[in-house]
Amino acid sequence: MGRWLEHSVVAEIAAPLELVWAVWIDLEAMPLWMRWIESVVTLDDPDLTEWTLAAQGFRFQWKARISQRVEGQQLHWESVGGLPTKGAVRFYPEGPNRTAVKLTVSYELPGILAPLMDSAMLGGLVSKELQANLDRFKDLVEERAAAR
Repeated sequence: MGRWLEHSVVAEIAAPLELVWAVWIDLEAMPLWMRWIESVVTLDDPDLTEWTLAAQGFRFQWKARISQRVEGQQLHWESVGGLPTKGAVRFYPEGPNRTAVKLTVSYELPGILAPLMDSAMLGGLVSKELQANLDRFKDLVEERAAAR
């Protein structure tokens, strides 16, 4: 059994909550802005997805189930097979055209990797990548908001 690591990142997005939510819940489009995610496939159950992550020469696959959905407010998920992961994204309206998004991701560092990696270094790398992903999400949403 490996060690669990957790990371949280935040972005302020110049777009209305409805648009931010709509872009986020298009899970299959996540590879457009989430660099390490190679693919997301929605399965027969719309709350069940299959994910492929490819990074630093490693490839992981897992299925995730949305465990809680509050429209326009929050989405929670956890893996149901493959890489142990869970997380939540929360949306905070800060005005008619401004939304804060907080993403929290937790994952179990596979036991085979734990002795090979310094968790502080890995944590820094993952946090930076998550923030860069959320910043790309912000850019994508703001481009769509400007095009409206």
